[in-house]
Amino acid sequence: MDLIIWRHAEAVDPGEQLADIDRPLTPKGEKQAARVGAWLDRHLPEGTRVLCSPALRCQQTALALGRKFKVRDELAPGASAQDLLAAAQWPHARHPVLIVGHQPVLGEVLAQLLRIAGGQCGVRKGAVWWLRGRERDGDEQAGVWAVQSPETV
Repeated sequence: MDLIIWRHAEAVDPGEQLADIDRPLTPKGEKQAARVGAWLDRHLPEGTRVLCSPALRCQQTALALGRKFKVRDELAPGASAQDLLAAAQWPHARHPVLIVGHQPVLGEVLAQLLRIAGGQCGVRKGAVWWLRGRERDGDEQAGVWAVQSPETV
């Protein structure tokens, strides 16, 4: 199975009048999302399920892809790695799954699947990590198929 993890693009800083869940993308973030969204649209297979955090900045990032997506409450800020993997149906989903979400959980999922010591992996704003899973000798494994940041696409 393919699991594609996309961190939301740059968002405005939280303020006293703005709840974290309502933070929109900055103009720079809109450009980041458009660049990565165009790259993803060229490379994602048909049938890819797109799941998104309910946070405004994630929904705006997902909109840049130009495909239908489902908002999933279990991907909201504060989600756990297990929440994300369950939503994606890792490793048994029939189709590729793209998750649009947040740090630190995205980095925790990457660390878990790639067996990175320390349990954390940095994910830049707007960046996408494409993992490809397989089973070898009864062991579920994940490998990196691609990593793209808004500056490199």
